[in-house]
Amino acid sequence: MNTQIWQTKQLILDIGRRLWEREFIAANDGNITVRTGDNRLLTTPTGVSKGFMTVDMIIEMDMDGKVLSGSSKYRPSSEVKMHIEVYKQREDIKSVVHAHPPVCTSFAVAGIPLNKCVLPEAVLTLGAVPTAPYGTPSTMEIPDSIKPYLQNSDAILLANHGALTLGTDLLNAYHRMETLEHSAKIIFTAIQLGNVNMIPGPEVKKLMEIREKLNIPGRVTMCTENGACANDHAKPGEAQIAEITKLVMEKLKKQ
Repeated sequence: MNTQIWQTKQLILDIGRRLWEREFIAANDGNITVRTGDNRLLTTPTGVSKGFMTVDMIIEMDMDGKVLSGSSKYRPSSEVKMHIEVYKQREDIKSVVHAHPPVCTSFAVAGIPLNKCVLPEAVLTLGAVPTAPYGTPSTMEIPDSIKPYLQNSDAILLANHGALTLGTDLLNAYHRMETLEHSAKIIFTAIQLGNVNMIPGPEVKKLMEIREKLNIPGRVTMCTENGACANDHAKPGEAQIAEITKLVMEKLKKQ
């Protein structure tokens, strides 16, 4: 094993432990991949807690899903198809993290995308986060469901499932997951307080200009003035969800 691969495997173990310690995943949930070459990637195993992995559990695969090296005791993540789809669509992406952070996953379960520009840091790193339609885990339904969003987003909510973040390296992908959950917590608390003030459109434009000057890697979708994500496909019941949320917030204001 060359030094770079060994170091990458060690980092995967560290990030898996962080995800578990922060309760972004439970039991054997979640998966991590890192692209190590044009046709190679490292993946976490299925059926193993990501908080207790060892180096021998990490598996090397090609983009066709063929195992190249790793212990015969372990099988690749059942969600690796989703990761491979990301790499096929985005040459700039070198790592993908999938987890189930409780608050942003609650938004995914409620069918409410995190597509409103509320926090400057989140606007700069995530932009408007869309929600991909539900797909059965471990099948091609999930890769197909995320495909429309991959060219314009580095963070995607998975309906009734969890969240996916993409990065130029593993730390970058993991930090986006942290930012996503942190933003979701703040927005959820603001809803409970009875009001969510969005950053005005002109100010969002300024943030995008700053983002360009800082040369922040990745791709984001700007929010529109009404908070809708430009690449978030309308889904049945979404208007009703928005109306219910509005009524709840109006009621809270009167309390």
